[in-house]
Amino acid sequence: MRLTFLGTGTSQGVPVITCDCTVCNSADPRDKRLRASALLETDSGSNILFDIGPDFRQQMLRERVSHIDAVLITHAHRDHVAGIDDIRAFNYVQQKPLDFFGNDIALSTLRHDYGYIFGHHDYPGLPEAELHIVELAGSFKVAGEMITPIGVMHKDLPILGYRVGDVAYITDANYISPDEMLKLNGVKVLVLNALRQEHHWSHFCLSEALDVIKQLQPEQAYLTHISHDLGTFVQVSRFLPDNVSLSYDGLTITI
Repeated sequence: MRLTFLGTGTSQGVPVITCDCTVCNSADPRDKRLRASALLETDSGSNILFDIGPDFRQQMLRERVSHIDAVLITHAHRDHVAGIDDIRAFNYVQQKPLDFFGNDIALSTLRHDYGYIFGHHDYPGLPEAELHIVELAGSFKVAGEMITPIGVMHKDLPILGYRVGDVAYITDANYISPDEMLKLNGVKVLVLNALRQEHHWSHFCLSEALDVIKQLQPEQAYLTHISHDLGTFVQVSRFLPDNVSLSYDGLTITI
């Protein structure tokens, strides 16, 4: 399988509008971060998307993605779902609705916030999405792959991470219960959010993310959902453990 980081930034992206800090002024392309999303290409040629944020169109064009088989939604905050309108091109090419998977809270929010998509209408050319509720108990199959949902907390909002084989993708978390941690045992590649250096009320900071990684001991971990407050790619990378790397937009790894 191949995992491509489409975007690795937090809700404002990096650089941040109006900001004049060192990170936002960095010339290193690894410090330019679109909103967080990733694409998993399976051995069978299926494309599974983790989240579909406001930079979705730009990400699809940059990576020249020709089809999407499913979208796994972590939660329905705008920086993770606001690209939904641009699935129209895939609807047209694939001649069917696009399958979205998420917990009941996320899917209810999508139905409410994007009512023009999910309401009854006769207007041609609107996005077409089929919503599938994910329950924490058990796994489910998408595009021939078994997906294990990982329940995590984003402050007081229950959201989902996902494990696909030896890969797990978790973003926007600030707590993972012991029972849900068990689902991550033996994972080889772990993607985990690390917002900034200082503690944050709804996201893991760097030290908290490193604590989770230390418990799970994956072969390799990649940090994502990174803000300009974390530091530059070069600065932060110097102090990370050998099995931990900062992700960056366009990074592709083979599992």
